[in-house]
Amino acid sequence: MKVFKCFTMVLMLLAAGSMSVAGTLDEVRARGVVVVGVNPGVAGFSMPDEKGVWKGLDVDTAKAIAAAVFGDVNKVKYVALTAVQRLPALQSKEIDVLCRNTTITLTRETVSGLNFVHVNYYDGQGFLIPKKLKVKSAKQLKGATVCTLPGTTTEMNAADYFRKNKIGWKPVVIENPAELNKAFFAGRCDVLTSDASQLAAIRSIAPNPDDYTVLPEIISKEPLAPVVRHGDDQWYDIVNWTVMALIEAEELGITSANVDEMLKSTDPQIQRFLGVTPGYGKALGLDEKWAYNIIKQVGNYGEIFERNVGPKTPLKLERGLNDLWTRGGLMYSFPFR
Repeated sequence: MKVFKCFTMVLMLLAAGSMSVAGTLDEVRARGVVVVGVNPGVAGFSMPDEKGVWKGLDVDTAKAIAAAVFGDVNKVKYVALTAVQRLPALQSKEIDVLCRNTTITLTRETVSGLNFVHVNYYDGQGFLIPKKLKVKSAKQLKGATVCTLPGTTTEMNAADYFRKNKIGWKPVVIENPAELNKAFFAGRCDVLTSDASQLAAIRSIAPNPDDYTVLPEIISKEPLAPVVRHGDDQWYDIVNWTVMALIEAEELGITSANVDEMLKSTDPQIQRFLGVTPGYGKALGLDEKWAYNIIKQVGNYGEIFERNVGPKTPLKLERGLNDLWTRGGLMYSFPFR
């Protein structure tokens, strides 16, 4: 009997201890801001403007999370992180979520103890090269010096590509993205390799963008997504469904301009999504207007894409794989029900 009582007491203490540990949502609310890790400066994805205001597709994703949690896109603290710094910063709880063009991989989701949420940009690795070199294909890069960032899938992909195709190359590894770009434009390397979206961003800030071209080869799959730590299912759900809410809104035809009018819709799917019919907010531990707040203050995925990286921006990117599944792309929200 005494043994049973002691065992019961231990279980009660363990339960009490686990209940006393605050989840990420509680910590974020107590702090009053979401701390988000971002890239130090990739045009169109995360970069401060001349006034120090962060802008970009990843920044808007961070704002959407803040809108879901607080109903206020301004309740975000941005932490600029290099590729080497980004995962340790998340693991050590220096940030709550990483919104920094990071590729989903097996080892990152297992060995690194992280969880990626729904993809917010489908990408692939390519090569940026000066037109004056008159190279038309990556197969012609024998002996080339190639600028790349350390601690990335980019470095491994490049090594695999050149080894597979038996092409000799010379990597130039520089950790700071701004310094890497400067090295490339200064001619320290013949080629710059990165995700195609980043190459478009880098090309857009070149002294003369028309002097550079992206080679046709795409050598990898790079599904980019926000990242959270293992072990907090509620926070994972919030970040995951925030990204999907951006996509769902576009599928439903809900925009930042018409969202107030959409509150009057008789479509039961729209009523549930916007919180007119309650349930989804409670399921996530958020206000019932969480999705409404996201779309009202940030817009849907299409709006975010077009204003940050679309054809009318310096990056001039087409939707391609990042278009809705109904238009031949891969963007597809799981069912809201």
